[in-house]
Amino acid sequence: MSDIDLPLPIRTELTAPYWDSLQQGQLSFQKCRRCGHAWLPARTECPSCLHDDWHWVPASGRAKVVSWVVFHIAYHKAFESRLPYNVALIELEEGPRLISNVVGLPDPNALRIDQPVVLRIEREGAFALPRFAPG
Repeated sequence: MSDIDLPLPIRTELTAPYWDSLQQGQLSFQKCRRCGHAWLPARTECPSCLHDDWHWVPASGRAKVVSWVVFHIAYHKAFESRLPYNVALIELEEGPRLISNVVGLPDPNALRIDQPVVLRIEREGAFALPRFAPG
């Protein structure tokens, strides 16, 4: 990896439980106590019913690939050493979707729609980040 710092997420009071769960080896998402809708990224109210009665729920770690793109050009110098790499839309078994990467592929073009993947938490500096591996 290059010696250029990666752009990292910003931790806020709202997102702290998400980042804390990743540090502990678990991916969590928010779920509405009123309507049962589950979502990522963190927000103050349910995107379905707009109530603010929600809680954090641990994810199973099982998911599937919804879509992806493979980058062959680095649009930030910190990613040059990672080329080519994928950025994927992942749907957790429980329903929420997040943007991540699928790692551990022999070929970055080897992804397919609905491909099963499993959570693999990787560290980038002080952050634990959710990534996914074929599974």
